Amino acid sequence: MELWQNTVESLIRGVRDNHWTPFDIVKAFYERTRILDQKIRAFIRVPNFSQVSIPDPDAVLPLPYAVKDNIMVKGYQTTCGSRLLWNYKAVYDATVIKRLKANGAVFFGKTNLDEFAMGSSTKYSAFFTTKNPWDLSRIPGGSSGGSAAAVAAGFVPFALGSDTGGSNRLPASHCGIVGYKPSYGLVSRYGLVAFGSSLDQIGPLCRSVRDAAYIGNILIGRDKKDATTVDYPTDLMARIENPIAGLRCAVIKQSVSEEIDPHIRFAFWEAVKVLRNNRCIVEEIDFPEERYAIAVYYILSPGEASSNLARFDGVRYGLRIPEASLTEMMTETRNYGFGEEVKRRILLGTFVLSDARYDAYYQKALKVRRLIAIKVQKIFKDYDVLLSPTALYPPFPIEENTDPLSFYLTDKNTVLANLVGLPALSMPMGFAKGMPCGLHLQCRPFSDSLLLNIARGYEKSAGLYEDEHYPFAQPEAR
Repeated sequence: MELWQNTVESLIRGVRDNHWTPFDIVKAFYERTRILDQKIRAFIRVPNFSQVSIPDPDAVLPLPYAVKDNIMVKGYQTTCGSRLLWNYKAVYDATVIKRLKANGAVFFGKTNLDEFAMGSSTKYSAFFTTKNPWDLSRIPGGSSGGSAAAVAAGFVPFALGSDTGGSNRLPASHCGIVGYKPSYGLVSRYGLVAFGSSLDQIGPLCRSVRDAAYIGNILIGRDKKDATTVDYPTDLMARIENPIAGLRCAVIKQSVSEEIDPHIRFAFWEAVKVLRNNRCIVEEIDFPEERYAIAVYYILSPGEASSNLARFDGVRYGLRIPEASLTEMMTETRNYGFGEEVKRRILLGTFVLSDARYDAYYQKALKVRRLIAIKVQKIFKDYDVLLSPTALYPPFPIEENTDPLSFYLTDKNTVLANLVGLPALSMPMGFAKGMPCGLHLQCRPFSDSLLLNIARGYEKSAGLYEDEHYPFAQPEAR
């Protein structure tokens, strides 16, 4: 097995046992990235090898990692995949970056994303489209498509992404890896360029469930710079290997509807069999309110985005197009700097926040969000976890002229977790039409350790990383 195929845990163990050094690890990942990222284009920019620090072998996490380019890393550009910030260099570290640095991990490079994290494909990056390592003609998912592709292709052992409506979990599903969205409030958002402040959450993309728990333990914790974080001590590794027999799993009927690709539906029910073989209780439930989640999300998230992106006006940082007046300068800067999808969402958000439409749309969406949250609370009185496929379809071909609404609907099974603040995770469950597809798990707020315990139970029973080896054929950059 090549060094880059190892999990985070096995790489760290190899350093401890003197099988290899941090230099060997960084060199192996760098060489693979140098050769293959010309085709995949996961990174917006990869530093020269001479610019990459070598981790301390005695550190807790002596490994390189990649960062979605909407998270601040001091001294490096933070473009958010947008022309508007192409020349902005971060002047501070995000809290998650500080935590990783404190544990010895070293920054490797910034990954591509849909502009300002608005998209499910990475086609909406202002710079280029990242390609799926399993099939270079297809999208990797989004908006954390660059981070997911980098992990799947073996460019880094783990990466950070952000998840506003499925942006970690959808690309994890499409690229055949694990994408974890912690409970809202567990991980600091300080240093994350905001999209939807009540929805955003930073999380890791990894090869295995244990890796997600290992990295998650480093990221979680209260931060005085983010008032939404909570003091909720938890150890994601403590119960991860506990038996899962007797746990109650609910399959929402509406999440496995007729519109889902039949190959993904088949893979999902095969995954359910694995859980039942572990003596988990799996039952189908009716959740009619679930059908409103996607509509609520696409009212609230553009509303929050239109407010958050008002700061990008050419005055304080980023692109500025000189004009005769301040108003003209702001107008031209935003018109040129923002891409088509970002403009679409700003306009939609401004519309639903307007005086004439606020009560009819935004206020009503907030009320429906609350009703959905109440129903989810009732479901979790009887069940431990919600199960569904992560994505409705296999990844689209890059050249396919997919309309925005089709992309929006790919978030159908993932937005619920962000609306309610649930911990959620996507992990490999097989293939559909030759492409990876993901099993989606959601638990009640702050039961992240239970979520990872169930995911790990499935991972072991399905033969994924039983011996820390990757079970599927490796993606090829063909």
